[in-house]
Amino acid sequence: MIELWGQPLTAALLGGLGGVLLGLAARLGRFCTLGAIEDLLYGGSGDRMRMWGLAIGVAMLGSFTLANLGLINLDRAFHLTIAFSWAPAVFGGLIFGYGMALAGTCGFGALARLGGGDLRAFVIVLVMGLAAFTVLSGPLAPARALLFPRQMNAGPPDGIAHVLSALTGGSVALIGILLGLAVCLLMLSARSFRRDLPKVVWGAVAGLAITSGWAGTAWLAQTGFGAQTLMSHSYAAPVGETLLYAMQGSVRPLSFGIGSVTGVWVGAFLGSLWQGHFRWEACEDPRELRRQIFGAGLMGAGAVIAMGCTIGQGISAISVLAFSGPVTLAAIFAGAALGLRQLIVGFRRSTV
Repeated sequence: MIELWGQPLTAALLGGLGGVLLGLAARLGRFCTLGAIEDLLYGGSGDRMRMWGLAIGVAMLGSFTLANLGLINLDRAFHLTIAFSWAPAVFGGLIFGYGMALAGTCGFGALARLGGGDLRAFVIVLVMGLAAFTVLSGPLAPARALLFPRQMNAGPPDGIAHVLSALTGGSVALIGILLGLAVCLLMLSARSFRRDLPKVVWGAVAGLAITSGWAGTAWLAQTGFGAQTLMSHSYAAPVGETLLYAMQGSVRPLSFGIGSVTGVWVGAFLGSLWQGHFRWEACEDPRELRRQIFGAGLMGAGAVIAMGCTIGQGISAISVLAFSGPVTLAAIFAGAALGLRQLIVGFRRSTV
């Protein structure tokens, strides 16, 4: 496969496979972070949050099972090779979550909406990708590096399973499998969620998509001719990378991240066609568009600072039990809750 297509295209195809699954989950299963938070806080339902939790549990089971079989080396997973720091995880997560509330979706959700014909999502994707690269390697990169320096992990991986293994003497892979199983059982403990088969199925599919990312990049790292980071899906810097490739494809190689971003759009497009929901939509309220642009900029900056988004940290990092995952996800939740509260209270006041 690599000999036939080359490593960059192979990496993109592997990323696209998982991306398509995630795009289908978003359109057919309504798999959405902000939607899950809104349902929990204001809709009186935790089923979509359990759907998110099930995706995490399935991804944990998958990644640690692969590690137990010797197919991947979790010690080399991207999120475990970077030394954990509270400041970027909390600050970046809060900014991302608040921006997500203002924009009405996250980067992953914007790609899924774009697949359904929403041109507002196109603006969010463009602004988020630009903001991400502005902070990652553009004019604001020196400030980010000064305020939130990244350090490679010189010691044991900063992973929950690794710490528990050191304390108990148990196998890292076995601990991860047991924790993943516990998360899955906890999510399935609610009867209302178990009865909603589409949510259960698409939550599991999203988790398997994350597992496919770890498996695909591990295979590339072992059999490819060039360097390949052990990683899974994320939708912050890869969105900007995809925009750059669209403009400079002749001088920039394809990558796993570009394939993943494209795959989400393709999967969402196919899902919207299957449902008969594809239709072109545009923003008719300049104030709404202004809010969404500002929120998208915050998301791009926050995701780069936190080194991941709702998918990158919220599922991928947690699936290998990196400390950054749950901390960043909690910060994203808090930021989104603050943003939603501000929007809802402001709306109510404007109608009194």
